[in-house]
Amino acid sequence: MQTRTLGQGLEVSALGLGCMGLSFAYGRSVEKEEGIKLIRAAFERGVTHFDTAEVYGPFVNEELVGEALAPFRDQVVIATKFGFLVDTVTGQQQPGFDSRPEHIREVVEASLRRLRVEAIDLLYQHRVDPAVPMEDVAGAVGELIAAGKVKHFGLSEAGVEDIRRAHAVQPVTALQSEYSLWWREPDAEILPTLDELGIGFVPYSPLGRGFLTGAITDTSGMAESDFRRNLPRFQDEAMKSNFILVERITAIAERKQVTPAQIALAWLLAQKPWIAPIPGTTKIARLDENLDATAIELTADDLREIEAAIADIEVIGERYPPALGGMTRK
Repeated sequence: MQTRTLGQGLEVSALGLGCMGLSFAYGRSVEKEEGIKLIRAAFERGVTHFDTAEVYGPFVNEELVGEALAPFRDQVVIATKFGFLVDTVTGQQQPGFDSRPEHIREVVEASLRRLRVEAIDLLYQHRVDPAVPMEDVAGAVGELIAAGKVKHFGLSEAGVEDIRRAHAVQPVTALQSEYSLWWREPDAEILPTLDELGIGFVPYSPLGRGFLTGAITDTSGMAESDFRRNLPRFQDEAMKSNFILVERITAIAERKQVTPAQIALAWLLAQKPWIAPIPGTTKIARLDENLDATAIELTADDLREIEAAIADIEVIGERYPPALGGMTRK
């Protein structure tokens, strides 16, 4: 497995594993033993970067990741997040955010226990909290780094101004935001800013929540609790319009004798040497397919072909419904 270096010298596998879907958001959670098997299979194949969050479950995803990686703790990078409101009694996520320094400290102590670690390798603010100055957030994480409880500071879905404000107080190692062939917004301002500041980029949903694999044409096969059913881009008419993107990527993939998912991941890896995507899956066959994308070398001609093939496509639908507007940066 190739490696990539994020900000502050943090080395991770070129592809990480986004663990959220093992126990959150996509319907039925996998059985614990299945989840452990998949996480350990990823490690055996060279993956060293594993991403979770307190809110995934809530709580159970961190516990799963912690148990699965305990035997390999010194050989992996575990990333987790704070920032959403979670009822510590019921374990239910509440509307809104909470990045108050005292809350960050509480979350970190709980995450350390669930992950079975002495220090969190990479701690992200899950979403920017408009009620708490970014300087206070960065300062609180900086204190945790000084105390040895956190090693690196990250942001998720933060805009340029917030990235700069945070980085001025506590150097930011990575930004985690959505980025893929059907969400290119980071190209304009985010990537140049990260390049300037020496911050790594960790794209989540690099396969468009499964859409770019070509396996999803409607929501009929999704569990009732699958959150994609409520996303504007996954509504029937939007999906029909957006499928042309998949068709064009598939045509290129067929000529190169690879899969559309592999083209989507190889394209991301070709954008910058400090980009390390975290595709998620619940199936070892898909894990292998994703990891094989690291061996695909897209030439300059290949990249131009991909750009030309999708240049005239207008993706239909927002990423999140209006009720979840806080999920995106301002």
